[in-house]
Amino acid sequence: MDISIVIVSWNVADRLENNLTALFESRGLTYEVFVVDNASGDRTVEMIKNNFPNVELIVNKENLGFAKACNQAIVKSKGRYILLLNPDMLVKPDTLVRTVDWLDKNNQAAIAGIKLINENDEIIPQVRRFPKLFDQFLVASKIAHAFPFLLNHYLYKNFDYEKDAQVDSIRGSFFVIRRSAYEKLGLLDTRYFIWFEEVDYCRLAKASNLEVWYTPIAISVDYIGQSFKKVSLSKAQNYFKDSMLAYFKKWQPAWQLLILKLAWWFGGIIVKFFS
Repeated sequence: MDISIVIVSWNVADRLENNLTALFESRGLTYEVFVVDNASGDRTVEMIKNNFPNVELIVNKENLGFAKACNQAIVKSKGRYILLLNPDMLVKPDTLVRTVDWLDKNNQAAIAGIKLINENDEIIPQVRRFPKLFDQFLVASKIAHAFPFLLNHYLYKNFDYEKDAQVDSIRGSFFVIRRSAYEKLGLLDTRYFIWFEEVDYCRLAKASNLEVWYTPIAISVDYIGQSFKKVSLSKAQNYFKDSMLAYFKKWQPAWQLLILKLAWWFGGIIVKFFS
């Protein structure tokens, strides 16, 4: 098996249907597809059962979050590579084969991401440097809203998306893990419900002397955040805050975590003052 594709879905049946249709048009390699449904209230489960009998479907009775749901499928996977793919993605017919071919020729890449574009064919900036106290303080305190240029270094604004490069971290919407890397690093950390789990995994890779790479050799369309459009802004904000704090609790000194907690408190006051 060349690649195992793991999709975690929540209430995006139409996007997921298009995603799966495109996936099964892939040729030139062997693959398996898992969909882990996190208690969707739409027609997701029925649609998969009726239209995609080749999909291995895992249905959860509650929303377990991204990391825990991914892990349910990863432990069953058999591919030489494991692709974590968001449900609102649309691969091209050659996306998978070009990705696998590149990975076969670049053994240094333990984790890899490809070029992501939006529906207008514009490149989606996805490469990030690892989060540090300064940039995350700006985000949590809302100062970055007034001075967005202060995040340019963290957001890697000058990154060249037309060249292969070793990077700190890549977007989790198309996130490929080499089987040997998974065997060394293990499953995703379930302390993250959503957000930061892919950054954490890249950080774990670096700590284990493994490399994360970006390549433009293949392309996928990313419709970005279709599930989160169904979640209230305050709830999404809390998910993000909890994951950021969990990341700093794991990787950074305790004093940095305390400062970030204060930054979030300050940011909450700013939001209330201007709302």
